[in-house]
Amino acid sequence: MSSSYYYSFNFSVIISILLVVLSFFSKSNAQLNSNFYQNNCPNVSDIVRCVIQEALQSDARIGASLLRLHFHDCFVNGCDASILLDNNAKTNIVSEKDAAPNANSVRGFNVVDNIKVAVENCCPGVVSCADILALAAELSVSLAGGPSWNVLLGRRDSRRANQGGANISIPSPFESINKITTKFSAVGLSITDLVALSGAHTFGRAQCRLFRERLYNFNGTGKPDPTLNTNYLAKLMKLCPKKGSNTALANLDLTTPNKFDNNYFANLQNKKGLLESDQKLFSKNGASEVTNIIKTFSRDQNVFFQSFVESMINMGNISPLTGTNGEIRLDCKRVN
Repeated sequence: MSSSYYYSFNFSVIISILLVVLSFFSKSNAQLNSNFYQNNCPNVSDIVRCVIQEALQSDARIGASLLRLHFHDCFVNGCDASILLDNNAKTNIVSEKDAAPNANSVRGFNVVDNIKVAVENCCPGVVSCADILALAAELSVSLAGGPSWNVLLGRRDSRRANQGGANISIPSPFESINKITTKFSAVGLSITDLVALSGAHTFGRAQCRLFRERLYNFNGTGKPDPTLNTNYLAKLMKLCPKKGSNTALANLDLTTPNKFDNNYFANLQNKKGLLESDQKLFSKNGASEVTNIIKTFSRDQNVFFQSFVESMINMGNISPLTGTNGEIRLDCKRVN
């Protein structure tokens, strides 16, 4: 056998393998599409919107909470609504709700339940809880003045939870940027995705326990975090006294706390990022690539919105259950 034949044969085999792999990924991505419920539940987006609008009348922060639910769901075994499952000894469910990043922190489950009831009344057994989370995230952003996009749909719901995975995989406000970047990379998300999705902290609230150490004992020094703007520090100290409540709330964005805009990035440049992980994105020790993205997003809200939409779609594509995998839960809190 000639060497030219050998190399030609190997090249053909490699090309064939690549085509199979590309075909697999193409089919996988094609399984999610924005028209998935066009025939069997065409008004699903309107139903979700109505429930969220009603919830917003009594809870201004619910939109940010629903967006966060989708985020915390997707980082654990993909976007499969596993975060919604309650503890259940009969089905061996150990709930992700009790994982360290979620316990006494994630919220909005009652609104998701209300959405599910409303959807089931119109389209029984059709729309997954995972897709409800994806739709609720998009509508929460757009209702707060942010961008809207065509949500890719067709996810199915997991029959199991992964509390251990939630403890390990969900980024923490106390972690270094390198560690957070590693967690994003582990689910196929880039540095740009990290910065864009961090921009979701342009609305919503955070409990004092998540940033109190920055105010009084940063890194065990007994002093405040030197990267905090001094006037902002004084306001936060008043809001969160040293011996005050751990669950008192502070606005993630001190300027427009209920509006989805690009002020978050200006806040970082002015040393007014509430969470330590936020401020670390823009610091003298931060990566120049990251700081350049922040400056761009701060200058041009449209660029931020476009990147945020792309990153939300990327995140929504993390390991979805499709086809005959998983199920369509009738109650988001428990398996069928």
